[in-house]
Amino acid sequence: MNLTTNYLGLELKSPLVPSASPLSENIDNIKLMEDAGAAAVVMHSLFEEQLRLEAYELHHHLNYGTESFPEALTYFPEPMKFRIGPEEYLEHIHQATQKVDIPIIGSLNGSSLGGWTNYARQIEQAGASALELNIYYVPTDPNLSSQDIEKTYIDILTAVKAAVTIPVAVKLSPYFTNTASIAQRLDQAGADGLVLFNRFYQPDINLENLEVEPHVLLSTPQAMRLPLRWIAILYGHIQGHLAATSGIHNAHDVVKMLMVGANVTMLCSVLLRHGIKHIQVIQEELIRWMETHEYESVQQMQGSMSQRNCPNPSSFERAQYMKALQTYNPDWGRRVYTP
Repeated sequence: MNLTTNYLGLELKSPLVPSASPLSENIDNIKLMEDAGAAAVVMHSLFEEQLRLEAYELHHHLNYGTESFPEALTYFPEPMKFRIGPEEYLEHIHQATQKVDIPIIGSLNGSSLGGWTNYARQIEQAGASALELNIYYVPTDPNLSSQDIEKTYIDILTAVKAAVTIPVAVKLSPYFTNTASIAQRLDQAGADGLVLFNRFYQPDINLENLEVEPHVLLSTPQAMRLPLRWIAILYGHIQGHLAATSGIHNAHDVVKMLMVGANVTMLCSVLLRHGIKHIQVIQEELIRWMETHEYESVQQMQGSMSQRNCPNPSSFERAQYMKALQTYNPDWGRRVYTP
């Protein structure tokens, strides 16, 4: 049974890749992921805000009190001349690459064009085999056009690609006016792959304290429908590879994503719920399914149910929406769900 796949030019032993999460903050966890069958690991993210804060704090402490003596202003160079950054993150990547044989994919998380993108080069130098660019952007300015927002994505990608030689994937949100258009533009701008989709964590309100607070909800299998649809639509229309993330909890989810065109399937919530060793459970289920249905390799199923190859391409468009409404049975809502 051949589970190998190619993602971002990396030859992987299977399509099972843990996505960026707190689990990768521990080197021993990364080794456990490899032992359980992970083909690669996306590291937890290095955030733009972290880099800005460290740069600000260093600048403050280097210049504090220097106005007391005019000549003291020449003692220190400007902050941009220092190699500023969370050294622990870079060292963590380096240690991970020494500990395991599978590829380590770095992760940069930001929303604006700036100096933080320079850390892409340092992540490469630390030993990462590829980089995932998580552009987590929530525009709140009503005067900002969709063209301006999309240009920010393109500009960030262009800056990062100019800084590194390793492959770069862009993790997208599903909230674009035309997902197919931004996917194509990023592809043309040099993205080696797209990760669909980023789940924006929505704030909640604490009614006792009357405060807005973060509220992290792990994904459910229903969340996979959105990336499944768009991977099916994009497959064959862009040059870059496609990674499916969000809502992948079992081998059936993996098979569906591969069939619509994903190169890899990324796991997060399921590992937080059931533990790292659950990777092995999913892999064993995947092998059993392939044996039962007489598939010899992952490549054999990749893209077989994409819009490009589906007997009814309209299934991924508006026609399926109307059909779904017409065939809905109200009794479905009365059933008791048992996991």
